[in-house]
Amino acid sequence: MRIHPTAIIAADAQLSDGVEIGPYSIIGSDVKIGKNTVIGPHAVIDDYTHIGEGCRIFQFCSIGAQPQDLKFSGEKTRVIIGNFNTIREFVTINRSTAADIGVTMIGDHNLIMAYCHIAHNCKLGNRIIMSNAATLAGHIHVEDNATISGLTGVHQFTRIGAHCMIGGLSAVVKDVPPYTIAVGNHAKLFGLNMIGLQRRNFSEQTIKALKDAYRIVFRSDLLLEAALEKAQKEVEDFPEVRHFIDFIKGSKRGICR
Repeated sequence: MRIHPTAIIAADAQLSDGVEIGPYSIIGSDVKIGKNTVIGPHAVIDDYTHIGEGCRIFQFCSIGAQPQDLKFSGEKTRVIIGNFNTIREFVTINRSTAADIGVTMIGDHNLIMAYCHIAHNCKLGNRIIMSNAATLAGHIHVEDNATISGLTGVHQFTRIGAHCMIGGLSAVVKDVPPYTIAVGNHAKLFGLNMIGLQRRNFSEQTIKALKDAYRIVFRSDLLLEAALEKAQKEVEDFPEVRHFIDFIKGSKRGICR
């Protein structure tokens, strides 16, 4: 464990083997940091934050600060971050309010680039990429392997589906179905994320089934409910197709079209 003498560490903070804390960083009360995680200089890890092992948190990050929500009344809530995440310069991640899931949660192997913001009560899965200055408002759920390009803003309570790609400078105000590409202000769908699916070794059969489902749901003259029922009956049954259909059925904000 290497802690720079200018760092300020709360007495009850728990630092595991191999942790490094850079110059002038501040580690708050009831913070847990897993083994081999590196905290750069001038970072603030606020109270009630748990960070897993093998993470790299760069300079000037603020993690665990109180939520920017007028309903917050000082309750004890947390940020929980998993393993092997890279969090670049000036990223801000706020702890939650007591509402909804009651925690701000980030999974494993994510890349959060400089100036990104993750607000209270967000839940991120694994292997997500957020490019520079992408911002998530409160209560947003992002599924595994999603990519959110730079300077994109996502509206509160929105869901971002697995393996989707959101283009840069987008304003996302409705749910983005899994496996798709969305871009624009306001964001619209532009088909499946073919390059992403191929890079992640989805089979040709799975991709064809997703194409069929997408065509029925978004390019037929059917109303949405009827289109989903038709896709469920006629498209070959793959887990990805079921997830695509179930995600859309479960939307409360509506979906990008």
